[in-house]
Amino acid sequence: MNNPTTSACYEIRVHGRLSQTFLGAFPGLRAEIQGADTLLTGTLPDRAALHGALAQIEALGLELIELRRCDGTPVSGRVRGRRRQG
Repeated sequence: MNNPTTSACYEIRVHGRLSQTFLGAFPGLRAEIQGADTLLTGTLPDRAALHGALAQIEALGLELIELRRCDGTPVSGRVRGRRRQG
């Protein structure tokens, strides 16, 4: 079983092309535009940081498309996203 307090690399795909303003909400994550989506990639120090990034996605009203660890390990638990209104 993986230790939840160790750092891990994550790929977080959100719908839309995020502006520099939105990207500023995710320090330490690299952004790559892929079609109509933005892929955020980087190492997060622990689960609290992962949950913080997911909470930021929710707070900004972004739609979470996919979340996975870079090593291909499935991320356990259910993650919900929603499309930004406007």
